[in-house]
Amino acid sequence: MSARAWQRIFLGNASDVDVDSAGRILIAPELRDAVGLQRDVMLLGMGTHFEIWDAAKLAADEQQAVAQGMPDVLANFSF
Repeated sequence: MSARAWQRIFLGNASDVDVDSAGRILIAPELRDAVGLQRDVMLLGMGTHFEIWDAAKLAADEQQAVAQGMPDVLANFSF
């Protein structure tokens, strides 16, 4: 499959969102359901973009990553 096809799969459902009067970003219910967002979410700054994670899923993924240990490729990683 071409990179363009994957780009369509990943980005094809992207949509503009508005910030409400309380400063919240409202995510459509169908998008929340598609990725399993529950009540508690985390907004992560990832350099050039943000990621929105279900808080419990993020905690589980981070716990698994720490248990596996840091990959050698990140030995000289710096900010």
